[in-house]
Amino acid sequence: MEMKGAMGGLYKLTEWITRIAFSNVLWVLCTSPFLFIVLTKFLMAAQTPDAHNEQLLSNWFLGILSPFVLFPATAAMFTVVRKWVMGNPDVPVFKTFFRGYKENYKQSMIGGIFYTLLFVIMYVDYTVYMTQLEGFQLVGIIMLVLLILLFVSLFNFFSMTVHYEMKTLQLLKNAVLLTLIRPFRVFTTLVGSAVLAYIGTQMPVLFIFFLFCLMALFAFFNFYATFTKMQEQQERMRKAEEESETEQALLDSMDSVKKEDNGSKS
Repeated sequence: MEMKGAMGGLYKLTEWITRIAFSNVLWVLCTSPFLFIVLTKFLMAAQTPDAHNEQLLSNWFLGILSPFVLFPATAAMFTVVRKWVMGNPDVPVFKTFFRGYKENYKQSMIGGIFYTLLFVIMYVDYTVYMTQLEGFQLVGIIMLVLLILLFVSLFNFFSMTVHYEMKTLQLLKNAVLLTLIRPFRVFTTLVGSAVLAYIGTQMPVLFIFFLFCLMALFAFFNFYATFTKMQEQQERMRKAEEESETEQALLDSMDSVKKEDNGSKS
């Protein structure tokens, strides 16, 4: 029997808190090697700021691990939140998460390698232009903007990976294109994620239980809204084309009848 009123609302809220927390914990567990190095890196930077070699080594480890650990786990989380956004909140979280992990592992890993290489190359270029080449700061700023665009396109990449059956190259290309042609929704996701990350720095427990799942949920919600709007626009254009073709066929038919009528009169 379904509960109503305040108790029903409280029960649903508790259900959602449990779903989000469980999904977030699964993501944290699957990305624990990556997160451990991130935590070690920050602690090292706070305690020994001059340990440049250690920082560089940790960056290498993060770059190597991210395609094989971070990207597949994030795709798995997007698999779960996709079900929620599309109106199926009662799916089993554990089963859905690891099915998404298995099904999307290869594509997310290849995409992760591509993104990681681009991030490394562009970040090195940005650092060189901003710190070592005088008079090239404008190029460095451009590289920073491109880095932000690349990061933002990640939201679309994960959303499209779990929502479409596409080849990896198509996914990468369409993720970037969607970021460029529909920037408002994606940057809304970026701002929302930044706000959540700031709240997480004030309450670190959120990182373990809620933060990353909420980011994924917000990101896929914005992506799905964009996707639905584009579908509606495409459907309107298709109907307009069909109406135009019908009108043209009618005009051609009437014109043919008119010509035949004129021929009979003559």
